[in-house]
Amino acid sequence: MWLLFACGSALFAGLTAVLAKQGVRTTDSTLATALRTPVVLVGAWAMTALSGSIRELGAVDARSLIYLLASGLATGASWLCYFKALQLGDVSRVAPVDKMSTVLTIVMAALLLGEDLGALGVLGLVLVTVGTLLMLRAEDLRALPRALAGGGGWLAYALGSAVFAALTAILGKIGITAVPSDLGTAIRTGVVLVMAWGMVGVAGRRGGVGGVPRSEMVWILTSGVATCASWLCYFRALQDGPASVVVPVDKLSVLVSVAFSVLVLRERVGVRALVGLAVLVAGTVALAV
Repeated sequence: MWLLFACGSALFAGLTAVLAKQGVRTTDSTLATALRTPVVLVGAWAMTALSGSIRELGAVDARSLIYLLASGLATGASWLCYFKALQLGDVSRVAPVDKMSTVLTIVMAALLLGEDLGALGVLGLVLVTVGTLLMLRAEDLRALPRALAGGGGWLAYALGSAVFAALTAILGKIGITAVPSDLGTAIRTGVVLVMAWGMVGVAGRRGGVGGVPRSEMVWILTSGVATCASWLCYFRALQDGPASVVVPVDKLSVLVSVAFSVLVLRERVGVRALVGLAVLVAGTVALAV
């Protein structure tokens, strides 16, 4: 059953990228992140009420709470980077780089959680990395050293998103060991909400809420609904399944993102990028086997 939840997470995560891209055409990405987070928060806590897990809130131990809060901070950082990258770059270019979090997560899971990584897993990591590089354009590859050094536009933000997403998975896995997955998701979302609006306040963009176009507001809020669905599926899968398998399956959302970026956003994807996508997917499947 956890594999089904992981696939559901991939579907909704892929939709999130496309919906969010539509919402940040003119709206500041940090403000958009803050606007969509309450939608996720309401949905997450509603699920805890329906499942009854909200009654266990008082029983969450200090260790689990600390890891969940830390996971929430990592998620907030990942979101801020991801939506900034989406605002600056194409979905079909941002999504593959963001999925490099798969490689980072599995390495961390092996080193920190003791999860097994056999020969097939190593092959998968290599294929995911090669596939991602193939999906980048020549100018992206030339900008890679600069992006790693702290600059480079959308690429730097996409890389930052991948790093923080990997931390989210590892911290979340530890935090929900003794906590219902939907309750853990709700707690983490509260942290993201505070962090996102804090960033808006620091940047002095609160006054910009009234200037968000109605059409973009709809897309932003809808992306929040998709994220909520993805999170609930993801952490339910993490609770029962190994992170080294759940994370790669979830990252197949890149297929959904690229497909919709071409069909809906009319982005152009060349032969090299399609080959890279195929290699990336093959690596992901190898990791999940």
